[in-house]
Amino acid sequence: MARLELEIGYNKSINRETRMVGVDDDLYALSKGMEQYRGYHINEVNPIRRIVTFTNGVEIHTGDVLGDVSEQDVRRIQIRETIRSHFEKERELFNRRIKTLSLFFIDKVEHYRKYDEEGNEVNSEFGQMFEEEYTAISNEYLTLADSPYQQYLRTIEPASTHAGYFSIDKKGHKIDSKIKRGTDSSDDESAYELILKDKEKLLSFDNPVRFIFSHSALREGWDNPNVFQICTLKHGGDSTTNKRQEVGRGLRLCVNQDGDRMDEHILKEEVQEINKLTVIASEGYADFVSSLQKDIREDLYERPTKATASYFAGKKIRVGEDIVTITDDQANTIYYYLARNGYINEDGQVTDTYRSDAENHTLRLLPEKIRDMAEGVHKLIQGIFDEHALDGIIEDGHATKIQENKLNENFYKKEFQKLWHAINHKYSYTVHFDSEELIRKAVQYIDAKLFVSSLQYTVIKGTQGEDWSADTIKSGAGFSAEKSHTYDLKRAETSQVKYDLIGKIGAGTHLTRKTVTTILQKISPAKFAMYKSNPEEFIAKVIRLINEQKATMIVDDITYNQTDGTYDAEIFTAEKNKDFTKAYRAKKNVQDYVFADGTAEKSVERRFAEDMDLDDKVVVYAKLPRGFQIPTPVGYYAPDWAIAFEKGSVKHIYFIAETKGSMNSLDLRPIEKAKIQCAKKLFHEISTVDVVYDQVDSYQTLLNMMKVI
Repeated sequence: MARLELEIGYNKSINRETRMVGVDDDLYALSKGMEQYRGYHINEVNPIRRIVTFTNGVEIHTGDVLGDVSEQDVRRIQIRETIRSHFEKERELFNRRIKTLSLFFIDKVEHYRKYDEEGNEVNSEFGQMFEEEYTAISNEYLTLADSPYQQYLRTIEPASTHAGYFSIDKKGHKIDSKIKRGTDSSDDESAYELILKDKEKLLSFDNPVRFIFSHSALREGWDNPNVFQICTLKHGGDSTTNKRQEVGRGLRLCVNQDGDRMDEHILKEEVQEINKLTVIASEGYADFVSSLQKDIREDLYERPTKATASYFAGKKIRVGEDIVTITDDQANTIYYYLARNGYINEDGQVTDTYRSDAENHTLRLLPEKIRDMAEGVHKLIQGIFDEHALDGIIEDGHATKIQENKLNENFYKKEFQKLWHAINHKYSYTVHFDSEELIRKAVQYIDAKLFVSSLQYTVIKGTQGEDWSADTIKSGAGFSAEKSHTYDLKRAETSQVKYDLIGKIGAGTHLTRKTVTTILQKISPAKFAMYKSNPEEFIAKVIRLINEQKATMIVDDITYNQTDGTYDAEIFTAEKNKDFTKAYRAKKNVQDYVFADGTAEKSVERRFAEDMDLDDKVVVYAKLPRGFQIPTPVGYYAPDWAIAFEKGSVKHIYFIAETKGSMNSLDLRPIEKAKIQCAKKLFHEISTVDVVYDQVDSYQTLLNMMKVI
């Protein structure tokens, strides 16, 4: 199985979601008919090489993104939408004399502050993105009108309206007061003082800074009441605690130019609408709000607030090298210990006496029968008032245990050992084909078949609901999506990701740079122009189309040579973290469990294994691991089964099988057909009177086939 993130089309929106997928899964069906996934049937999930292969020839590695925006594009979109939201809010608040600020959280200082070898500040990635996007969006808001707001906008230069502060600033690291950022900008040191300390000056319309970049706002304890937009320009994976703290930087009542707080006494019923925070998140809307609500729910409603016997009972703690579970009797002992020493009050809440004794290391000794559990017990007590006290102390009893699928006695049967030693050799291949013919066919095929979609992104907007009760948060209904809009992605020429186009296609097709260059030169200009609009998809599809033509030419001219290398038994147990709840408990397989491909309850492979277990002609079989691979010019190929029959029961006592859902060759893409044909040629060369290879769609088909081959 593999974890893929893909877009799914719903009636009113297109959401990006994660799905567990396996062989034979159809992304077009999973996405509810999203056209970009038509033809994407999963052919192979290779955990060893960390690759998912589709029947259309496309391969994606772990971390690859196909037909999607790059990390840089995502950050540009976030900056763009933050600026857009800022202008909307600013236009609304300007006449109320309320200055609007926006705050960007970044993961690396060098993304915003960058220096050359001489210590001079140079243009940074986020700084350049910001100024490009700010210029474009401000031009949309600037009109010929002579209103005070229009006059205000005209006085601000893009370079002077953003500033940053980081923990390195106060240490004087690479700060030069002579370096200016823009014509009216303060130097770095002054920017730090302005943002962190001189908040009143920052809130004045006379100061042009409206956008703040920071890496350390949480650690500095900084906040500003007029932050109306928060944008997280960071990779995913942040804890929800950080997420909540980041959002908290904008949950303040704003002030006007006179320093008056805009609360319900001044704004009355408008207070909630004016003091509204917009978060431009780095993940999907659903993921963001669900994790935020989960954190609030756990922190406010599900964390224990009292030390009761039931709180301690059943908890797992570490005692020496062992993990032990606190019994009901031990839990009662802990409770009475706390009550007797004044460490809890009548309501079960931990007292200041306990906190003081713990801080001074003068805690009373636990009763002797639980004294060896002291460290874990006190961590549990402290966990009531300190959310981090339990980090790494208590074992998660619900955590997934890695179950092993070891080789069993079937592997060591003489029948399988003989078969295994016959097939576990590694091979290299040699293939010859006419380069000119391949170039000609590839050019014609690309011109006829290449279509590349334009890059788009969807902005989903939602808001916190009016009902913010405990029950609402627990149900996950605290926020609701209001609308979404899809935009074409417009990239700034100066910030596009650079690609080694020829090198990428050469690596994917195993062709020389010269051959790839010739193909690209000869395709139509209209097709080559598609590269600019979506480089990732262009590269992937050109590789597939070339490989499909290549696949039709190689089979007749390929020869295999045995190398010195062999596969050892460890490849059977190399795959970990399998879902054993969906595995088939086999009888004759060389491992106890068979993990059939596909998500159907009775997949082709599952039925195949069940039929072999029932047939008394089968002595032993192996579901071959994905690490057992045959090289071909169009990618690695992994057969499915190695089977040893009872001698004399069938014509061939050893069989290498490839199971497919259909025997119709028209159902297979050219690349997949070429891989199977290459495998047939290899096994034909190494076959004896006993060992054969073929493709079947069921165990009965295999038996029928063995009578005639």
